[in-house]
Amino acid sequence: MAKLTFVGAGSTVFVKNILGDCMLTPALKGMEFALYDIDERRLDESYQLLQHLKKQLGADVHIHKYTNRKEALKGSSYVINAIQVGGYKPSTVIDFEVPKKYGLQQTIGDTIGIGGLFRTLRTAPAMLDIAADIEEVCPDAWLLNYTNPMAALTGIIAKETNVQAVGLCHSVQVCVPELFDHLDISQKDVKATIAGINHMAWLLEVSRNGEDLYPEIKKRAAEKQKGKHEDMVRFELMDKFGYYVTESSEHNAEYHPYFIKSAYPELIERFNIPLDEYPRRCETQISEWEARRDSIIHDESMTHERSREYASHIIEAMETDSPVRIAGNVLNTEGLISNLPSDSVVEVPCLVDRNGVTPTHAGRLPEQLAALNRTNINTQLLTMEANKTRKKEYVYQAAMLDPHTSAELSLDDIVSLCDDLFEAHGAWLPQYK
Repeated sequence: MAKLTFVGAGSTVFVKNILGDCMLTPALKGMEFALYDIDERRLDESYQLLQHLKKQLGADVHIHKYTNRKEALKGSSYVINAIQVGGYKPSTVIDFEVPKKYGLQQTIGDTIGIGGLFRTLRTAPAMLDIAADIEEVCPDAWLLNYTNPMAALTGIIAKETNVQAVGLCHSVQVCVPELFDHLDISQKDVKATIAGINHMAWLLEVSRNGEDLYPEIKKRAAEKQKGKHEDMVRFELMDKFGYYVTESSEHNAEYHPYFIKSAYPELIERFNIPLDEYPRRCETQISEWEARRDSIIHDESMTHERSREYASHIIEAMETDSPVRIAGNVLNTEGLISNLPSDSVVEVPCLVDRNGVTPTHAGRLPEQLAALNRTNINTQLLTMEANKTRKKEYVYQAAMLDPHTSAELSLDDIVSLCDDLFEAHGAWLPQYK
């Protein structure tokens, strides 16, 4: 049976979700799970938890843990990547605190923006090292990347290696259910079409039995905007640009130049924008994990229900040749989205079977949506170029083209901020010239 290697297996809860899904998939009976992480304590915790889950579910799988990455990868058919280089401390804290000295505020900082830019720069070398090991010891494996920034990192792997890879994010599969729950609309028999880029894909069509549901969605959304709720940014974007975007309002608040503005502080209250949301989540998760660590790891009665995550469905489709449709992040080759750059990474429907992941053509986006996507793609492409060449000028230019950063800071301040971030991150970043 096939072997699956999980790189970044210290992410215990995520490991439970992904590998628990695989345990509940009959077609994957007998599969080997190889766990790898640089943090041996967290690795062992995940190993213990999975052993309890295996017993409780009666799963026929084989679980091994490794401290040598090549050994973990050797002979694998599938590789899950879920690493975080630099962790919450020091790196995420640096990504938030240094920009604050320049008056630049963020919410999540993991996609683009100044936080997403430097997250890419410190993560990409590790990703390329993993890819080099895959090319050496399991060249036919599929890399399923869950690590952010999704578009830039998936693009780097696609352009600079021979590894078969697809970027995976759950924002597409939760988009319509969460929107309809919020607006109290039935999800029965709903048909939807979504395409764009990761965290900024668009609900292009949504219907039931041939009836366009957008008029009702927009009517109910307008009523919601009269009060406070957690999706005010996305509803405002839909009102102004015509379509609903897949990723959350706290994310999209920092993907655009319209919402977090020092000159208009009242916008934060008006659109209910949670500044410093990611650090707050990290602190909460760390605190809760420390309080519940032992009870979670040693819970011999734990169970699991198959989640919405794509990984187990992808592996099942490839192993059984039973096709499944996913939303995948892939290079925009052959004009998958015809009015976005061919060297960008797009999020489009993909067919998965024994032949692998086959993207489908989404065609041309409405021009205003493509234009919004391009503002983020510009920064992503320059970040990829910076990683490849190790030239600081591309880092500066990537930051200068970021919608939020450029709306707040002067060119000189952007250069100074990037230099401060290089110094603060120190050895977590490779040398740039």
